[in-house]
Amino acid sequence: MSAPAERPRRGPGRPRQDEAEEGPGTQERIRLAARAEFAARGYDKTSVRGIAKAAGVDPALVHHYFGSKDDLFAAAIELSIEPALVVPAIIGEGPAGIGERLARYFLGIWENPVTRAPLLAVIRSALTHEVAAKVLRRLILRRVLERVAADLDVPDPTFRAELAASHMIGIALLRYVVQVEPLASADPEDIVALVAPTLQRYLTQE
Repeated sequence: MSAPAERPRRGPGRPRQDEAEEGPGTQERIRLAARAEFAARGYDKTSVRGIAKAAGVDPALVHHYFGSKDDLFAAAIELSIEPALVVPAIIGEGPAGIGERLARYFLGIWENPVTRAPLLAVIRSALTHEVAAKVLRRLILRRVLERVAADLDVPDPTFRAELAASHMIGIALLRYVVQVEPLASADPEDIVALVAPTLQRYLTQE
C-alpha cells in the first residue's frame, strides 16, 4: 500500500490547501464575522485573531483573503453600505428626486439594526482613529456621494458631495450616537421630507 501523497507546504500568510478550497463562502463568513466583531468591540479592541475565531477559520486565512486589519475593516463596513448596488439605484432615474432617494437610502441603512451597528462603530471610531475616518471618507464620500455628484454633471461635484456628506453624517451623529431629541425619535419619513430638498439643492442646483 503506497503512502499518501504529501501535502504541499504553504508559504507565510497563506492558508492550508483545505482551507483555501472553502472558497467564496468562507470569505463571506469572515466578512460577516468581522462586521459583528467591529460593531460589538470597535476598531481598536477588535483583532484579526478574534475575527478568525468567530468565523471558525485560521487567522492566516483572514490575512490571505483580506490582507491587513484595516482592509478587513473596510470590507466589513462596505457590506453594510453596498456602494456597487446603491449608486446605480440613486442616479438611475436622473436628477429629479435624487435628494429624496439619497436621504431615503442613508436613513434606511441607519434604521436597519443589522447595518446600523457597524456604522455606529465607524462613526465612533472615526472621531479618534484615523483608519476609521479614512474608511468613512472612502466609502461614504468617494464610493457613493462623489460618484453620484459626478454623474449629474454639475460644477464642483466633490465640494457638493462633501456638503451632502456633512449634512447626513451630522444627522447620524445627533440621531443615533448622541441621540438628541426630538431628532432621535422622529419618524424617518419626516426627516426625509425635510432633508431631501437640501440634498437636492446641494447636488443639482447650478
